[in-house]
Amino acid sequence: MRPRFAFRTGRRTLELGARTLVMGVVNVTPDSFSDGGLYFAPEAAVEHALRLLDQGADIVDVGGESTRPGAQTQPTSTTEARRHGENVRTFVSQEEELRRVLPVIGELKRRRPEAIVSIDTYKSTVARAALQAGAEMVNDVSGLRWDPQMAATIAALGCGAVLMHTRGRPEQWRSLPLVDDMVALVSRELGESAEMALRAGVGHDRLVLDPGFGFGKNYEENHPLLARFEEFHRLGFPLMAGVSRKSFVGKLMARGRPLPAPEERLSGSLAAAAVCILKGAHIIRAHDVKPTVEAAAVADAAVKAAAD
Repeated sequence: MRPRFAFRTGRRTLELGARTLVMGVVNVTPDSFSDGGLYFAPEAAVEHALRLLDQGADIVDVGGESTRPGAQTQPTSTTEARRHGENVRTFVSQEEELRRVLPVIGELKRRRPEAIVSIDTYKSTVARAALQAGAEMVNDVSGLRWDPQMAATIAALGCGAVLMHTRGRPEQWRSLPLVDDMVALVSRELGESAEMALRAGVGHDRLVLDPGFGFGKNYEENHPLLARFEEFHRLGFPLMAGVSRKSFVGKLMARGRPLPAPEERLSGSLAAAAVCILKGAHIIRAHDVKPTVEAAAVADAAVKAAAD
């Protein structure tokens, strides 16, 4: 049975568990793995976000930096800077990230004041500015680990937050050793991220956890996350799943043939999303909102029937 939660964002309370909510993805980036800069221009991003809302998205997640495999992320310490190298500055600066996302959030909220907007960032300065522009949630793919100020910023702003599990940084993913029990590792480290947030003063009812499919997990290491997704309920928080267009989905669909392009992975993405819903996911993050909303309605009927 899927537990129910009252999840508080900055301005409202969302009931999680009665039905699956869908978070639509808006990548304001030139190099996203999933849509390759289609919505990099602010006007295109706003129109795309409006389409997603019209298709049934409950939340729109706006991001200005790609965390695709191999991407460079901003160092947050001297040690991290040395790892990048003194002359390597290929990561997206906070100034550039703000330049990308703030016009989109501002115009979207002007045209749809009721829209729930999430900012997809691991930088506390970007989160603060986006929330001031109208966002209500922070979606931190690092689970508070890449910016030491993020937990305190979320607590001070009183917003909702999704804490996602990431193993290492994107530029390290291809060289990470295999893990014997990925579910146990993700559970432990997600729990640590939640504790970091609670110690900083973030309310328990303002947190959602995401196991981070594909983020530092090899293809096959994602399969146990699907099979044992319900085990993450032991952490005591609502759960989000982002399986849309992921490479492990594409590999399963390919059945030994070349990987289908990200935009050709819809059927596999819907199947993975349905598995997560049947195992208790509260929110599905998706690029293809309309079919995901429809698939979620079918899976929700099974969840409801099992609980009755």
